[in-house]
This record gives sequence, structure tokens and C-alpha cells, in this order.
Amino acid sequence: MRDGSKSDMREWALPERSWVMAQTWRDLLFAHWRVPPADLGRVVPLPLELDLWEGSAWIGVVPFRMDRIRPRGMFAVPGISATPEINVRTYVKFGGKRGVYFLSLHASNRAAVKVARRFFHLPYHPAKMNVRSQEDMVHYESAGELAQFRGSYRPTGEVAPGQPGTLEYWLTERYCFYALDPQGRVIRGEVDHPRWPLQPAEASIETNTMTEPFGIDLPDEPPLLHFSRTLDVILWMPEQA
Repeated sequence: MRDGSKSDMREWALPERSWVMAQTWRDLLFAHWRVPPADLGRVVPLPLELDLWEGSAWIGVVPFRMDRIRPRGMFAVPGISATPEINVRTYVKFGGKRGVYFLSLHASNRAAVKVARRFFHLPYHPAKMNVRSQEDMVHYESAGELAQFRGSYRPTGEVAPGQPGTLEYWLTERYCFYALDPQGRVIRGEVDHPRWPLQPAEASIETNTMTEPFGIDLPDEPPLLHFSRTLDVILWMPEQA
């Protein structure tokens, strides 16, 4: 997976150039809702195309902790190489490649926010965040200028990675993100990681206004939930798609 050859999960080969950053993602919850494509079509910029599953669009709210953030060839620095993050994401296609489009991302580490905005052109925002674990339960709070989230979640079963052709696989096994650069051009950021070690999950969500800034009302039905304990990720510098 690290030599530029196409893996079993990827739809295209890894970039031939060197990756630039590594991270570890911990205690992650995928909370997904099915929404009308028109709701997301208003906020996903052209020329990106919404990627649909059986005619439906999906939006995800994803809280987790980023740890061991480090540039290639360097060690993680305690105190500045970790941050909680929560993001709002949907799924798009461009140039025949499926990826993630982030409506917003929120983190408590202001240095990480500045780096991601400047070099990766991602819509990061600072937020006050508190994450604590009690046995297998994760208690998560995020309060930012745009939106708030408060809830608790935990895994409820064994690790069962998504299988090709399933909704779980379609939602999670994506190996790039899309954004627009300051000139309005589409850029693609490549990422790579092992297959997601997904577990079924349960959650008690007390507050969730993460999609409200985009005029998207979540349906009054339980979200589709998946948990992942830890995942190592590498990233490449985005390039024009």
C-alpha cells in the first residue's frame, strides 16, 4: 500500500510523489443520515458531482480524536500533535474518482486549524472541545461559533470491516477529499490507510446543530452508526484535480 501500487481497496494507484503528513485517528464515530440530493446540491460547489447511493445522498457527522500528527520524517510533539475534531461530510465524484467533500471541520488545536486551512484549503474552524472516555463509552462535546455537538457513543459489537458493494463500504472506504483552492479550482487531496476496522455502535446525541449552518435539516430518524477505535492515516499535499 505504500509503494504506489493499487491496493485491494483503492480504485486507483497511490500517488508516485511522497506523502507529507501522518496521523492516527482514535475513538471515531460515523453518524450518517440519508438526505434529499437537492439539500446537498445547494452547498456542494460545481463542478463537483454528488455521489449517490441508490438515488439518495448521505451526510455524515464524524467526531473523533486526531493523535500523533506529524510531518513526514518527524516525530509527534506532545501537546501540539493532537486535537479532537468533528467534521461534517458528504460524498462526491470528480474526474471519475469518488471522494469526500467536507462542509466544515472543527478542532480545538488552533495551530492545526491554521495549517489545514492554509495548506489543505479545508474549511476548518476553532472550537472548544472536551472528550473523555469512561470504559468503552466516549463522551464528546464541541462548541464553536458555527455549531455545537454533545453526545456519547460506544461500540456494540465485534470489528467487521465493510465489504465491497455494501453501504458501509461505500460510505467509509474513500481515499481522497475534494476542496476548492483560493482561485476556485478543484483540488484533490489523496489519503491512504488500512481498511476501516468498523464496529456497530450506539449513540446518545443530546445536541447536534452541525448541519444547520448549511440549511440542512436532519431527518427525524436514527442515524446509521459505526465506530472505529484507531486508524493510521497518511496524507499527500493536495493538487489541482
